[in-house]
Amino acid sequence: METTDRRRTPARAGRSNRERTEGTRRALLDAARALFFARGYADTSTPDVVAAAGVTRGALYHHFADKRELFRQVLEAEAEAVREAILAAAPAGLPARAALLRGAEAYLDSMTVPGRTRLLLIDAPAVLGAEQALAIDEANAGSALQEGLAEALGDANVDIAALARLLSAGFDRAALEIDAGADAMRVRETMVWLLRRMLD
Repeated sequence: METTDRRRTPARAGRSNRERTEGTRRALLDAARALFFARGYADTSTPDVVAAAGVTRGALYHHFADKRELFRQVLEAEAEAVREAILAAAPAGLPARAALLRGAEAYLDSMTVPGRTRLLLIDAPAVLGAEQALAIDEANAGSALQEGLAEALGDANVDIAALARLLSAGFDRAALEIDAGADAMRVRETMVWLLRRMLD
């Protein structure tokens, strides 16, 4: 019995170390997210992040190369969260046009999370560059929009990828308008009207 217990100890210790490591990484990402949302990238320092996470600067640099890499990880998680909200609003079996309209509304709703619009639409291109920020968007909300358009428009003689990029820019502008204080319901209704007219 004693030998068996000794053999299991390293495995238990390994699991515990992995859990601690993942817990530290999660704490850093959560702290960074809260600070980036509240202050923006420029006004958030790495000492702010480690203090909020309750870890050392060494721990931060063990998990992330620098503040920019930490920002990128937070950004990718937020972009994925937006995509998930869009997909959840348009479950399988819903008619393609209805799914597209619901997904559009879900995008605008998900962007009302305080700080998210600045993170995804203002800080992202400023920190990572327009090309990288666009690639992250196109892998998430942009991809969902393109897929929805392809299903809704069927054999329409139009460049779906180009149309998706143009509409995505319109939705991003709508999110920025709402974030700046515009009437959210009015902006949302306008974007849905635009989509309906396009689909008719």
